[in-house]
Amino acid sequence: MIGLEVLGIRLVSPDDPPVLLLREREGTRSLPIWIGHAEAAAIASALEGEEPERPMTHDLLATVLELLGGSGHVEITAMAEGIYDASLHVGDHQIMARPSDCTAVALRLDWPIYCTPALMDQVGVEVDAPAADEVEAFRAFLDSVNADDFEDE
Repeated sequence: MIGLEVLGIRLVSPDDPPVLLLREREGTRSLPIWIGHAEAAAIASALEGEEPERPMTHDLLATVLELLGGSGHVEITAMAEGIYDASLHVGDHQIMARPSDCTAVALRLDWPIYCTPALMDQVGVEVDAPAADEVEAFRAFLDSVNADDFEDE
């Protein structure tokens, strides 16, 4: 199995569904998975470390899994006709679910996420990592810019 890390959620355009980007931990390929808006919000919320006033569905499931068994992991195993197969593995149990739901739960529980080498070979895309100085320069730009900078004079 290939260990994955969550790069984040990307929006190609406002009309398209969000894309969950998972990158292999020991490589340069990424696994793009188109997901629903609700699941994208749940993943983004977990990535930001937000704690809702009242538990949402993924929070509830994470709490229940933690109470029942504690540790586990996620496996994304196949894709056919644009549909991915994934499962939560808790103790001796395997629970089939969408990759987006599995990811939202895994982030809340700090569980590892894996995919099969065959899946990565099938749908993985090479992604060049930006140079560190480019990333730092872009962050500095974002820190210094505000909405007034984009107004017409």
